[in-house]
Parts: sequence; C-alpha cells; structure tokens
Amino acid sequence: MGSDRAVQVAVAVVIDRRGRVLIAQRPAGKHLAGAWEFPGGKIEPGETRRHGLARELEEEIGITIEHPRPLMRLRHAYPSGEVLLDVWVVRRYRGEPRSLDGQELRWCDREGLTNAQLLPADRPILAALRLPERLCRSATRWYTVYGFEVFSSSRPTLTQAGSMSGAGVAHAAGTGCLEGVLCNGVREAETAAAAGAHFLALRTALPPAELAALCERVSVPVFARGVSPQRAWGQGASGINAIAG
Repeated sequence: MGSDRAVQVAVAVVIDRRGRVLIAQRPAGKHLAGAWEFPGGKIEPGETRRHGLARELEEEIGITIEHPRPLMRLRHAYPSGEVLLDVWVVRRYRGEPRSLDGQELRWCDREGLTNAQLLPADRPILAALRLPERLCRSATRWYTVYGFEVFSSSRPTLTQAGSMSGAGVAHAAGTGCLEGVLCNGVREAETAAAAGAHFLALRTALPPAELAALCERVSVPVFARGVSPQRAWGQGASGINAIAG
C-alpha cells in the first residue's frame, strides 16, 4: 500500500485487563462529529507509523504504550477523501485513558463494540479482532486456514487486486469466516494477499529483514514462524503461526 494522497491515520484498539475495548466519540465541530471510532490520529510527515501511534495516544487520551501489536491496514473512501488506517492492538500501556481532546470515551465489551455506531472505516476492524495472537487451530467459527494449493485452486486467477480492504472484511464478517492461507515463503504470501486472503500464516521462519519487508508490502495480518510474539510485532507481523504442518 504505497504512498498516495490518502490521509494516513494510526488507530489503536486499546484493550484493558477486563478485555474491554476503548472507543471515542468525535466531538462537535469535527468532521463526522458524534460518530464513534477507535482512538488515534494522523501520522505526521517523516514520522514512523509506530511513533505516530504512540504520539497520538499520548496527546489524545494520555497513555504511554508498550509493545503495540500490528493488526492490519485498510483503506476507506469518504465523500471528503480517502483514509488509510494503520491499525494496532494495545494491551500494555501506562496511565489511565482520559479525554484530552473534548471527546467522550467509552469502554465496551465485545457485544457492545459490535453494536456501537462506529465510523464506516473502523467497522472492518471488528472482523480482524477475532484472529488470535497465536494461531493454533486451522479452523474455528471465525476463520479457516487453507493450504496455498487449496486456496489458489479456488481462484480462477491470482491476479485480482485484493487484500483486507474495508469491503473484503465486511463481506467476510457477514459470512462469519475469514480466510487465511498457509504460505511457503514470501512469493506465496504476496500472491495469496493479492488474491484476497484475509491473513497469511507462514510455514517456515523468515530472516528478520525479509519478514519486515513482507509485512510492509502487504496490508493483511501476517503470522510469523520461529520467533517470539514481541519480535514478530517488532518486525510488523500480527502474531505467531503455531499450526502443525
């Protein structure tokens, strides 16, 4: 997802010790005032995505984050223009979230989050949150992991533009199941992402630089092999693939 005129925004799914998720209501006077969203804000020119996330959360809700987990990137078009959301999960932070920007804050359980009037750009995030930090099962109610050969055989071509876009995840959320793909190496992973896989599970470990480059090039969650969760997050992966085989 290369650079363009879309507004780049760092977004955090802040989760407390009780498993509740924090959402914020856009204050009066702002675009889309009254709607609810995950906290965050624009990434400044020359700023890394991780640094932009940390700065925005400190300025907006007064917390200092530790070890954020990359989740996904997605694009959404509003009448006023496009936004490119860089989404992270934040479970470790210092400080108590509080309103510093005139916004109302609300903690939601998963049912309350589903029923919240979230911005259209934020709603696809709910489907991605069903993915665990560690993949141990190839099929659940919420996702199925296919072998690359099985996945590719179901696609007439593998040249379709696709990824975990807003439309793609909204469709997957409607059917109740995300599609992941077990991949041997970078080439299969990039091919699967381009063909519409909702997430990627690597069969083998990649060198750190290759893993980081892959995670930079694809917008969907990547589950790495052979590294600790924190190392995986630091290289841009969303979690660990522990599925046997």
